[in-house]
Amino acid sequence: MDYEGAVLDVDGTVVRGDEPVPGAAEGYRRIREAGIDPLFVSNNPTKAPPAYADRLAAAGFAVAPDRIVTAGTVTVAYLRERHPDDDLFVIGESGLYTQLDGADLSTIDDADAADALVASIDREFDYGDLRDALWALERDIPFIGTDPDVVIPAAERNVPGSGAVINAIAGVAERDPDITLGKPSQPAVELVRERLGRDPERCLVVGDRLDTDIAFGDRAGMTTVLVRTGVTDDARLAASTHEPDYVLDSLAEIDRVLEDGPKKR
Repeated sequence: MDYEGAVLDVDGTVVRGDEPVPGAAEGYRRIREAGIDPLFVSNNPTKAPPAYADRLAAAGFAVAPDRIVTAGTVTVAYLRERHPDDDLFVIGESGLYTQLDGADLSTIDDADAADALVASIDREFDYGDLRDALWALERDIPFIGTDPDVVIPAAERNVPGSGAVINAIAGVAERDPDITLGKPSQPAVELVRERLGRDPERCLVVGDRLDTDIAFGDRAGMTTVLVRTGVTDDARLAASTHEPDYVLDSLAEIDRVLEDGPKKR
């Protein structure tokens, strides 16, 4: 039995910053040669799929926008279903606002008038933002995070991600988010399964994070593959409760997975 679908993480798996991860292009080519049309799934909420397609193309990966799902994609879909008419107070960057506006979702600057709080990566996050988020949540409105990534792999070193902002807000408000989207959330699993259109047992997930990529694959019922090119080192792997089916030095070793065929879940 062969694989029919693949979920590929982006940052730390195929690119780091704007450069391709060594061996990733070779591994991607082998996946395509195996007759698999992969879906790229990223926990980055700041870029819509067309912008991500441009970024991947610049790194040498030709990917159509409809084969890309981001935390922004999942967040927009969730908000359109659960909070279509709400005024949203957003802690986030312009790319997230653009996606929300494009989906006709309402954003508001007044924390005291918001119907829900959406928190995400914001590289200009400051004390005033933390204060406003606290004031918004004092009214017990829904608290929604775009993704759980506390750190993300950048060009030279890891940097804080959405999870760092979300955790700061959760700490001062003394409450956890009502939901954190992106991988490995159930809304992300459902959206990806729909986009793949394949039996999950004949799909694999490749990523560099145990708590998002591997946890996502476990929840989705897919074969899980960890690559060592991102944020996970041997110490994190040994300490984790998430056990990938395979551990590879890079995507270049994907033949080992493809030759074995799908794991029984």
